[in-house]
Amino acid sequence: MNNKEFIAALSEREDFPLRDTKMLIQHLIGEMTSQLEDGNTLIIPNFGTFEVKKRMERVVVNPGTGQRMLVPPRLALTFRASSSLRAGTKKGGDAK
Repeated sequence: MNNKEFIAALSEREDFPLRDTKMLIQHLIGEMTSQLEDGNTLIIPNFGTFEVKKRMERVVVNPGTGQRMLVPPRLALTFRASSSLRAGTKKGGDAK
């Protein structure tokens, strides 16, 4: 399902105008992005947790040449699914 199909399905399910649903999703994603950029953890009940973690610098070795390279530190977005979401996916999506 792509973004357009998702918005259409949500709009139809909630009997909400398509334009308003699209705007709501855009504002939601914008606020989530803003919170994560500020370094905040975002917890969505029954869905999961989004968090920005700092990955430390490390040395890696190219297996073909044996050359060692330094990978600089960076920020990485992580997602940890809630237990109810994990249980639902294990059962094929029937859990609520």
